[in-house]
Amino acid sequence: MALTAAPNSRVINISGPSGNGKRTLAHKAIDKRPDTFTLAVSHTSTRSPRAGERQLYGTSKASIVGAAMNGLVVMLNIEPNGGQQIQAEPSVDACYIFIKPPSLDALGARLRSCGTESDADVQRRLARACVGLEIAGKWGSYDKPIVNDDLEMAYRELEEFAL
Repeated sequence: MALTAAPNSRVINISGPSGNGKRTLAHKAIDKRPDTFTLAVSHTSTRSPRAGERQLYGTSKASIVGAAMNGLVVMLNIEPNGGQQIQAEPSVDACYIFIKPPSLDALGARLRSCGTESDADVQRRLARACVGLEIAGKWGSYDKPIVNDDLEMAYRELEEFAL
């Protein structure tokens, strides 16, 4: 059974390598248009939990259904392999955006600039990014690729596509 949503709602899977700005872009959309955008509740094990998160993996289908029923654009912040799983789920009708780093060097610099990752963690995340970029290239089912080399430009592309 497919999700029943208000006519003006959309589910958008924002996918891309970890640390590439998916969360930043989603939160920017919510901050600018809180009556339009919301973020599905996700659980992750690819990094240590942030404040208020549990150490689980996946996305709460209930959060998607609830927000979609209220006519919101529901954004899922998911790495590429999770995007494939969402697309395979017949009860979720989503659009797919892939956020790509300008380069792996740029992604590594972003991860290091946060100051929250050890060198080993950065290397592990870059290795996962390589796998994610490979999956995205093979999968080829994204509706909108966005290179996140300029946050404002990337946000405008996201907003234009989503609305």
